[in-house]
Amino acid sequence: MSGFAWIVAADGTARRVDLHAGLTQDAAFLWVHLASNTQEAQAWLRDEARLDTFTIDALTAAETRPRAEKIGHGAFVNLRGRSDEPLESSDVLASIRIWATKGRVVTVSRKRLVVLAQVEEQMASGALRDPGDLIAAIATAITEDLDPVVADLGDGLDDCEQRLSAHRVFELRRSVTRMRSEAINYRRFLSPQRAALERLATLPGDWLAEDDRAHLSSAADRAARMAEEVEAIRERAALMHEALTDLRAEQLDQRSLVIAMVAMIFLPLTFLTGLYGMNVKGLPYAEEPWAFDAIAGACAVIAAGIVVWFVQRHWFRG
Repeated sequence: MSGFAWIVAADGTARRVDLHAGLTQDAAFLWVHLASNTQEAQAWLRDEARLDTFTIDALTAAETRPRAEKIGHGAFVNLRGRSDEPLESSDVLASIRIWATKGRVVTVSRKRLVVLAQVEEQMASGALRDPGDLIAAIATAITEDLDPVVADLGDGLDDCEQRLSAHRVFELRRSVTRMRSEAINYRRFLSPQRAALERLATLPGDWLAEDDRAHLSSAADRAARMAEEVEAIRERAALMHEALTDLRAEQLDQRSLVIAMVAMIFLPLTFLTGLYGMNVKGLPYAEEPWAFDAIAGACAVIAAGIVVWFVQRHWFRG
């Protein structure tokens, strides 16, 4: 089982220690992170960290959604952020489960979050001195990391809208479908994440300072803005998908019209040539040497007449 621990002394200095050594040392603030939710992690949380069954189940649950709730004198928080490790197709964001009480934080994640390195840098610099600082830093880092990803989705959709044309229907439909799917996946987590951060900022407890609550509220506002943006992207992608479908239908209608007009032009010609192709006696001028030229000329005149009639009625404009 992999993980690490950070110990913060009373003077604010922080140092990284071995996972198993973290619980044995006195510290003003301790942060323990487990990079697993296996049975081994459950055993460590039960036997070493001495957490209750309800908290252990919450920290190691297989399926999770962003949420925040009070547990005793502390709180359980589940957030979602980007990971640099492969994820399941249904999950675009990895979860980090947080249990916090005064002077102590335990975090668990199956996949390593991108922002953990940034949070550890803040920890090493002495900027994080209590659980409120740490949770606010994680929430802020997650929202700041997701912000450009959501912005790129919007920019990509803007580019697709500018390139919208009948000649790029198939190419654009693939791109729009992909962006719409990503927006839906992000929306699944950003909306409840905003609610979780808002709830966490209002939870009672002396382990959350006023500046921590302000930072959490700011992260919640940012998550709310991103949730609104991905919702707008989803709706725009749906509208653009409809526009591409209309363009494709218009293409098919135009091609069907051309085929129908060509068929109408050749229909009387086929009748005429079929009539004179019969092996029967009595056809007018069948024995004349100029009969073939006359039939060919009549076909050309009929075809030209039909084309002129179509042009006059503007049928060639679709």
